[in-house]
Order: sequence, then C-alpha cells, then structure tokens
Amino acid sequence: MNSVNPKVDWFFNKDTRWREEYNHLRMIALDCGLTEQLKWGCPCYSLQSGNIVLIHGFKDYCAFLFFKGALLSDIQGILIQQTEHVQSARQVRFTNVEQIANLATVLKTYIYEAIEVEKAGLKVELKKTSDFAVPAEFQGKLDHIPPLKTAFEALTPGRQRGYLFHFSQPKQSKTREARIEKYIPKILSGKGLEDE
Repeated sequence: MNSVNPKVDWFFNKDTRWREEYNHLRMIALDCGLTEQLKWGCPCYSLQSGNIVLIHGFKDYCAFLFFKGALLSDIQGILIQQTEHVQSARQVRFTNVEQIANLATVLKTYIYEAIEVEKAGLKVELKKTSDFAVPAEFQGKLDHIPPLKTAFEALTPGRQRGYLFHFSQPKQSKTREARIEKYIPKILSGKGLEDE
C-alpha cells in the first residue's frame, strides 16, 4: 500500500456528509499502489504521470471517477457516464459506506484494469470539434464577425467544444443569443469558457 499524502489530508478530514465514504475509497486506491495527489481540489490517484481514478462528491452521492472509464470492460455494469457529453471518464457512485465495502474487491479489479489501460498507452478516441453542432445563432456571428471567427478557430479544440456545448444548451433562441453575446469578449481575448 502506498502512503497517504499529507497535502491531501484536509480533504478527508473536513466535515462532510461523505467523510467516511471518502476514507474508504482512499484506502482502496492506495491499496492498489497508486500515488495520491490533489488535483482539481480532489484526491487523485495516478501511476507515474497518468491519472487513474479521482474521488469526488456531490449532493446525492460520492464517486470514484475513472479517467479512462470508457475503455474499461465494466463486467459488473457499475460505470456511469456522468452526462452524454462526457467522452472518456466514468463514475462508480455510492450513497453509503456499505456499498463501498461490498464492492471493494470489484473496485480494485477496475483500478488494476485502469492501470493496465494506462500502461498500454490506450486513449479514448474523442469526438472532433467538427462533430459538434454549431448553434445557428453562433454560426451567424461567426459569418458576420471575421475577428470572432479567427479567434474561435485559434482556441484549443477543448475550449471550442466547451463553448459549442454551452451555447447549444438553452432551448430558446433568445437565451442562446444572450449567452453568445456574453462570451464574445472572452473568445476575442483567446480565453475558454472557464478561464479568468
């Protein structure tokens, strides 16, 4: 078992509904020989530079998130795609510590499979930006504001997809238009949706 990372202890010591569950998940990940780090404000377990699994919590559940879960065989049928737009990661969700205890052996099996996927250098084939629909309201802006089109095309594919997804979510055209207007300055400055 690898040792705990003191820099991550605060996550497990904080007063939260999932404290006991988090600690059980921590021991399972460490039992598999992974290195514990803090990434994105959550405990992340890696093998050399490859992220394998992350512990995170939500209002109704806590979860193990397998970074390349889409490549795992999921014999038990426990992996969940968080939303239809998540391409690679998959979660195993828990609402109590007993579920974790009952699945401990299975979870270790999944972690060992994820380690083998990482060692083999396998990658999830991600959709290209061109596979995502461009909302008509945004396409109109791109067609009529050349600097916007240039700035959008200069963004990384991930940032482009983030904007396309965000702009296409509202059902009403008026709401889509408002979102697009709000983010035009960010696009023109070369920033992604979440960039400061």
